Amino acid sequence: MLTLTEEATTAVKTITAQFPDAAQGGVRIAGAGSPESQFALSVVGAPEPADTVVENAGARVFLDTDAAVVLDDRVLDAQIDPQGSVQFAVTNAA
Repeated sequence: MLTLTEEATTAVKTITAQFPDAAQGGVRIAGAGSPESQFALSVVGAPEPADTVVENAGARVFLDTDAAVVLDDRVLDAQIDPQGSVQFAVTNAA
């Protein structure tokens, strides 16, 4: 299952805190047919019925069916630049 680094956990909580309607929601990752594909990230109020839910220290990430398969045994990391922009990266689990 996908794991989140401390940086990714902080980024997800920071992003969702900016959307009052998604206070109990999280970041949804969708649309990946292979590890090399681009993923679509969105802030949502709740997971879709078929989503896999990954939680870490209050951060919630919802994976659609394709993303759950592709990201199994991967690590979600994030970097936040001085302007507050977030860039997520997926790496192999150690």
